[in-house]
This record gives sequence, C-alpha cells and structure tokens, in this order.
Amino acid sequence: MFVLNPNSSDVRFPPVDLASPEGLLAIGGDLRAERLLEAYRCGIFPWYNDGQPILWWSPDPRAVLLPHKLKISRSLRKVLRGGRYTVTLDRAFSAVVAACAGPRRANPGGGTWITPEMSEAYGRLHEQGHGHSVETWRGDELVGGLYGVALGGAFFGESMFSHASDASKVALAHLVRQLEQWGFRFIDCQLPTLHLESLGAETIRRRHYLALLESALRLPGRTGSWRFDTHLALV
Repeated sequence: MFVLNPNSSDVRFPPVDLASPEGLLAIGGDLRAERLLEAYRCGIFPWYNDGQPILWWSPDPRAVLLPHKLKISRSLRKVLRGGRYTVTLDRAFSAVVAACAGPRRANPGGGTWITPEMSEAYGRLHEQGHGHSVETWRGDELVGGLYGVALGGAFFGESMFSHASDASKVALAHLVRQLEQWGFRFIDCQLPTLHLESLGAETIRRRHYLALLESALRLPGRTGSWRFDTHLALV
C-alpha cells in the first residue's frame, strides 16, 4: 500500500493497476483541492470513516451511468410529470452535503462516511466551480438531492439523500438529462448498488472506465455555478 505525504507539494498518485483486489490504492495525504482533482482525473476517489486515515480507492469493476441509458420507471415518470417537487442546481450545496452526511431513513441511528473534513473539502471544490449539487424541494423544504464533482465531460457522483418518496431519484433524473444536453459522457457512480442499477447504472472493468474517463476529460467542461436549461426534456 502506498502512503501519501500530506506535507508534500506533489499530489500525484501511483498507477491505479497497483491497487489491491478490493480497490484500495493509497493511504494518507490530505483533501486539498489540487489532490482531490488529481485523484478524479486518475480514476481515484477518497472513501473512509471518521477516525480512519484518508483511504484512496480505484475499484475494479467500476459503476457508471451513461446518460442515454437512464431508466425512468413508470412510477417515476408519473412523479416527474406530476409537479410534486421543484428541482434546482447549486442552490444549497452545503445543505445537501449535510443531509447526505446525516442519518438515513433506513438507519436512523447512524451516520455516513462523510466526515466534517470531507464536507469542508467538497465545499472548497464548490467554491472553485467544480463541486455541484442538485436539490429536490417540496415547497420550501429540502427533501432530496445529491452532490458530486465535474471535470471535462465526466460527473463524479459522491452521495445522495432522500427524505421523501422518490426525491433522490427525481434529482438524479434531472441531473442526467441536463448532463446529456451538455454532452457529458458519463456519471461515475463508484460502487454498484441495486438502487443505482435500477436507474440504469452498469459495472465496467477499470480499463474500460479509464478509457472512458480519458475521453471525457478532453472535453472543455463547465465550471462555475450551474442552472438547469429552461426547457429541459425529462421524459
């Protein structure tokens, strides 16, 4: 396992094919913006629990969602057309991250892997125009959303939450349709889950993922605060 020096100005990572069978590549370092962005460019992401050192991962296989493969079920289609929720971009980034870090409905007594240090780090990426959030509102109440990082034509999803029926799915559907309009190549879902697979995510080998990432990073990208297109077609 490779150990990263948090005091070094060198933010490079070892080759990802040196990761363990579970995908663990390196330990240590820090969450400064330069290192985080370099990690994403290399197909690496941080994932660790409070009290642990920073762990850097590049799993094989990798979960991705190609925008044109988004699956919208009949019930979700009905919700999207029903106007139950309002969805925004980059309106409440800190609130979305805080909600993602809080207890889940399925596990009300526990939290998540999003540490205060990590929340601050992604807040800095948001200030630099790389971190983005999607918010699902029921009136003035934030009931769902997600956040992640955008580089070139790739969006790296970090976490989502839902405090109301289908609220996170609504956020994801809006984001995917907008990214498709903007020419993004894929959404990185990191690890496969049944929830994401139900929405069209698939697992691919790391070498395929890295080729897809390399192609996406050639695109110019969109930094700064995002807004949805006025006439975004969802279904």
